[in-house]
Amino acid sequence: MNTIDYDKALYYTHRSEWDNLLILMVRTQDNLLSKKIEKFLHAYNFEHDYSVIQERLTALLRYIDHALEVSEQNTGAEQYACFYS
Repeated sequence: MNTIDYDKALYYTHRSEWDNLLILMVRTQDNLLSKKIEKFLHAYNFEHDYSVIQERLTALLRYIDHALEVSEQNTGAEQYACFYS
């Protein structure tokens, strides 16, 4: 999986660039990332309860962290496989 989408999602979230986050949601190949972004943006725009917005943001950030961790583990395993081949 391409980790650039996760980096962009973190950057746009940190900078509150919601338009760019929306564009990323449409363009990414990761369906789960797209769904997490969609739920967060919907809550941010339409939810009056701040705790719901916070939950959606936390879910998005946790998913990004998990996806980067898994991607890093896969990349490390591939590097060792190439080294020992």
